[in-house]
Amino acid sequence: MAEWQERKRPVCLERRFEFDSYSATRDFLDRLGEHSEAAQRFPDISFGRTYVNITLRPGDEGDDPQLSESDRAFAAQIDGLLD
Repeated sequence: MAEWQERKRPVCLERRFEFDSYSATRDFLDRLGEHSEAAQRFPDISFGRTYVNITLRPGDEGDDPQLSESDRAFAAQIDGLLD
């Protein structure tokens, strides 16, 4: 979780993943897509040839959204997709 940046406005976690090639980027995006489908959790994603930016907003978007342990656990699961 050390590389995730926590933002206060808007409340979110953000991280940039860097890769050596488009193929590695694409493999990560495929794993991320499968994981998101399985978890039914869909972060905001932007990407280029050798990078992926992910923004993870709170899963519970009430009047005062806050990041939860569940949100942080999902971020850690995304980190695990790098292996």
